[in-house]
Amino acid sequence: MEGGNDEGEGMSRIQKRFETLKASGRKALIPFVTAGDPGPQVTVPLMHAMVEAGADILELGVPFSDPMADGPVIQRASERALLHHVSLKDVLAMVAEFRQQNSDTPVVLMGYLNPMEVMGYEHFAKSAAEAGVDGVLTVDLPPEEAAEFLVALKPHELDPIFLLAPTSDAERISHICQSASGFVYYVSVKGVTGTAALDTVEVAERLEIIRQCTDLPVGVGFGIKDDQTAAQVAGIADAVVVGSAIVSRIEALQETPESIPTEIGGFIKGLRQAMDKA
Repeated sequence: MEGGNDEGEGMSRIQKRFETLKASGRKALIPFVTAGDPGPQVTVPLMHAMVEAGADILELGVPFSDPMADGPVIQRASERALLHHVSLKDVLAMVAEFRQQNSDTPVVLMGYLNPMEVMGYEHFAKSAAEAGVDGVLTVDLPPEEAAEFLVALKPHELDPIFLLAPTSDAERISHICQSASGFVYYVSVKGVTGTAALDTVEVAERLEIIRQCTDLPVGVGFGIKDDQTAAQVAGIADAVVVGSAIVSRIEALQETPESIPTEIGGFIKGLRQAMDKA
């Protein structure tokens, strides 16, 4: 099995995927699910189902006991996964299993620093690259405090992905863009995931400012609930990140976990079609 991002002339899997999409005039669809929710056996089949339905990059949440940036929907997903004692090590094993059948689709881990710190940055980076992870988004690690973490990621060619908020000023945007690679993730609403409504005019204005600071693709997440909002965001961003809308559907299906890959696949397919029309 290949390690991290060693294919395509030194181009990371994430970069490669965005280039391919750009060439065909399409936008990236990035679904988020919490690894191990509602049980560990669901995650890998679900990852494959989402790719089949049109997902371009997968964002896998590492369950954490105190996910402060996440709204109640994703908090409960973490709790369900933690009931099964799903650890960071288990999440990496899931990525490695996914890679046995899929060596193309980029996988980004989204989580909090604590489990990575406990594992040790160097050990984490090496293990993540060996499992086939492409990028790491640590919600509670600002770039100002990330030097040691970035040093650990670099030799393993893992893309550090940072969040930009509606409240980030130009100086901060510039600073974050300098530290990021892969893509930049713009949080389109103030507050936690799965809450407020999306103002696409305001988002478009913010993206213009961000694009002055970076050539990296810009993804937009938080507040994308359905086909319509996905299509609107696809009109202005390079990537559409959908989290709470998927996780709440998983929650509703937790009593019949075997139906989750098919049901979520159907939802993803609808998002993909709406985005492609846009």
